Amino acid sequence: MKRFVAGESRSQATLFPKLLDDFVSEDNPVRAIEAFVDALDLKQLGFKGVDPHATGRPAYHPAVLLKIYLYGYLNRVQSSRRLEREAQRNIELM
Repeated sequence: MKRFVAGESRSQATLFPKLLDDFVSEDNPVRAIEAFVDALDLKQLGFKGVDPHATGRPAYHPAVLLKIYLYGYLNRVQSSRRLEREAQRNIELM
């Protein structure tokens, strides 16, 4: 196989941090949103779906959805479709 271009090994170390959390600065508002939502008792506040069902496809946890909604509110992203796109490309939402 000398006639083919040899690719780099996937186990090779990179210059990027191993965790997505390392890309988000310490003073980013996303950290405040996460701390706020994690401190809430969503079941007591009346959120449905906090206790997952035994059957069917697993749903997203309401805390995750609330964090995304609050991020959109703070950043003036009102459309759920735009929030979906942001969640796929924006490291703050990953």
